Amino acid sequence: MINPGVASVTFRGRPVGEVAALAADAGLSLVEWAGDVHVPAGDLYAAVRAAEATRAHGLAVGTYGSYYKAGQGEDVTPVLDSAQELGAPRVRVWGGVKGSADTTPAERAAVTDDLRRCVDLAAERGLAVLVEHHVESLTDTLDSARRLLADVPALVPHWQPRESPDVEECLAEVRALRPVSVHAFSWGDDGFTERLPLGAREDLWRPLLSGYEGDVLLEFVPDDSPEAFRRDAATLLAWSEDAR
Repeated sequence: MINPGVASVTFRGRPVGEVAALAADAGLSLVEWAGDVHVPAGDLYAAVRAAEATRAHGLAVGTYGSYYKAGQGEDVTPVLDSAQELGAPRVRVWGGVKGSADTTPAERAAVTDDLRRCVDLAAERGLAVLVEHHVESLTDTLDSARRLLADVPALVPHWQPRESPDVEECLAEVRALRPVSVHAFSWGDDGFTERLPLGAREDLWRPLLSGYEGDVLLEFVPDDSPEAFRRDAATLLAWSEDAR
């Protein structure tokens, strides 16, 4: 079953209550709250407020989207505190700050060891740890991502496309990684700066969603527009229904 939702960074400049209202009005079922603006790590009042707004609009809390970068000597405690207060089932972290080809064996070991530590600390609180699928990290290629997941088996996989994604490559990644959370958006050749309607890549998303089970979160709508968001939400809901 697909759980359609929104990543709150889609509306980074809007308050928590408005983000929750937009998601509910669009017919979505959950919100992934971000740790950069809406629920900063360690700000427990912000976490409580987001949790209350989520429930008030009949939504569920998805992953807590932190910006914790493994292997950099950061303290993960505030991140876990916020995720727990928010009532999130899992927290998303980054697999380092360098691409796999630019990471030395020692740096990779530091990231891997830190992720193991994060997993253990999170488990003590009943939380899972999800690793961001992203460039400039150890999940920038399928081979590197699979190695990371093998080295830290308790990590939960995430997936999102890159600019001008190749359909077969994307399908191969999703089939191999089996992510529990996907960020859904459509980009052109210029990536982040060339945002397309979600429906512009029906050739990618329809086969990808077929048989998929997990969270699918809208992100990067054109012009950060509520109207574009509502359109993309309607598209996602229609595809999710067809994928059943």
